[in-house]
Amino acid sequence: MDWVGSAAAVLTTSAFVPQAWLTFRTRDVSGISLGMYSAFTGGVALWLVYGLALGALPIVIANVITLSLALSILGMKLAYRPRDAGVEAEAEAAPRCER
Repeated sequence: MDWVGSAAAVLTTSAFVPQAWLTFRTRDVSGISLGMYSAFTGGVALWLVYGLALGALPIVIANVITLSLALSILGMKLAYRPRDAGVEAEAEAAPRCER
């Protein structure tokens, strides 16, 4: 059954690499949701813990690679977001008074 886990690990991790590469190359994180990527990164970290607890090498290897990439992208999302994004979001959410 390890071959099934290994095949799944190769497919899911390799599917993630092009997006990570594009993000590293362009530094464009505008299309990345901070909430989604935070949850995704947390989930990958838990999969890694799970793989370590089981001693399942395919799960561990795939999630070490994916966690490294996800943390890098999450770090870029935090580093490259507009500094005044919170101010703009508050202004858009504020009710407008029309006279």
